[in-house]
Amino acid sequence: MEPVYRVLEGIAGTIARVQGVRRTYQGLENIPAGGAVLAVNHTGYFDFLPMALGVYRAGRRTRFLIKSEVMDIAIMRFLVNHTGTVPVDRSAGHEAYERAVASLRTGELVAVYPEATISRSFELKEFKSGAVRMATEARVPIIPTIVWGAHRQWTKGGHRSMGRKHIPVTVRYGTPVVISPDDDPEIAAVALRETMTTILHEVQQSYGPHPAGEYWVPARLGGSAPTPADAKVIEDAEAAEKAAARAAKREDKSR
Repeated sequence: MEPVYRVLEGIAGTIARVQGVRRTYQGLENIPAGGAVLAVNHTGYFDFLPMALGVYRAGRRTRFLIKSEVMDIAIMRFLVNHTGTVPVDRSAGHEAYERAVASLRTGELVAVYPEATISRSFELKEFKSGAVRMATEARVPIIPTIVWGAHRQWTKGGHRSMGRKHIPVTVRYGTPVVISPDDDPEIAAVALRETMTTILHEVQQSYGPHPAGEYWVPARLGGSAPTPADAKVIEDAEAAEKAAARAAKREDKSR
């Protein structure tokens, strides 16, 4: 079954071993046998890898929602089409949403980043309500999931450490959260963020030393990462630049 996914799992495990990543998993028993939304914090480009390997260790597979832009790349298009990955076009996200709900109803685990983008502050940004809405519609629980340490490998700002650095990475799968259909999804998203903030702080406390001044350490813990307020300024500028680039691209196509 799913030969492409099996190959990717083997490659992912090999990459982790070559890098010497020291992975610690907590709460694997919270990964259900049926459908669920994995709500995951987003701090770096590789945080999906240890999270998915943990799910694999629990005998399950993860279906991801990813940016539709990757479909422009032939190899990525092949992988997306053979691994149950759901591409998301932000200008027309309803179709992706419906596909994710359908996957959940068939018992799949769908990973969602409620923050939508990488957090430069490494704190939790404001949550979008999509994860809550799809879990409610599919009648499945949400598994609040925290990954900490993977951002030390590669994150926004040009920091890369992809060699054999024996970086410790902790992944915790929290207690399943059930959202009532009667709950306001926006309020439920705020509550989910509060739950995941508590888990994040607990994971950080047990992780080990957070050296003062390090780029990967949040300002709250004495690091040199931007504060959430400073990060928002940077992210807003980036968003404006990308929007201008998309508008220019559309204008070129219309000529």
